[in-house]
Amino acid sequence: MKLLTSFAALTFAATLFAQQSGAPAENATMKHQDTEVYSPVPPVVTPGATDSQPPSDAVVLFDGTNEDQWVSAQDHTPAKWVVHDGILTVSKEKGVGNIETKRKFKDYQLHIEWRIPADITGSDQARGNSGVFLASTGPGDAGYELQVLDNYNNKTYTNGQVGSIYKQGIPLANPARKPGEWQTYDIVWTAPRFKEDGSVDTPAYVTVFMNGVLVQNHFQLKGQTLYIGKPFYKKYDEAPIKLQAHGDKSEPISFRNIWARDIKPLE
Repeated sequence: MKLLTSFAALTFAATLFAQQSGAPAENATMKHQDTEVYSPVPPVVTPGATDSQPPSDAVVLFDGTNEDQWVSAQDHTPAKWVVHDGILTVSKEKGVGNIETKRKFKDYQLHIEWRIPADITGSDQARGNSGVFLASTGPGDAGYELQVLDNYNNKTYTNGQVGSIYKQGIPLANPARKPGEWQTYDIVWTAPRFKEDGSVDTPAYVTVFMNGVLVQNHFQLKGQTLYIGKPFYKKYDEAPIKLQAHGDKSEPISFRNIWARDIKPLE
């Protein structure tokens, strides 16, 4: 009887403590094994030699040798940007325009490096302007744009500066390097989901690190990014990643070391 009374007292005390600490009462009687799971097992991924190098499950979109993974965003003919010295440079020749990946993506992790020319000229939005379209939903600038721009010492509207989700998300910081130095975006993109009637089920989200600094923290997009007008959603399932050949007159920027990883739920 004394043992039963002591056990009841201990149980009551543990339950009272759990309630006072905000934990569920059932925690007082649980064992550590009750909250341990062994399936599903995450797949093994071999990391790159450095954090910037592609891991074993990455799709390499540009390795410095060719544009085989890219096409014109206008008509899907072979991409006609300039490959030289291991880098990919925007072509501003008339009729060339934006390029996009042959492959389509849904949710993914993207690594991309870019460089503003050391001899860059211009100001405001006409200084090293380009963009990474996280989902290209049509020709031209249709889709969801992460802005590329020289904002090392160049003022513009804050929802259009480097690191912004164009005209929607002001970056949390401006970690821009000097023109002539390589810069990095590491991106996690969660695509929007749509209902059968085309209405939005869940919106798009994006997290972005620029040069190792968080500039977008699980930002919720209001729709496609527009130069003029209010954003809107247009139903799609998977889409290419697009790079912009902006029409400003400043010197063309370059890209290198581009890779992506599909993000899929564990099974």
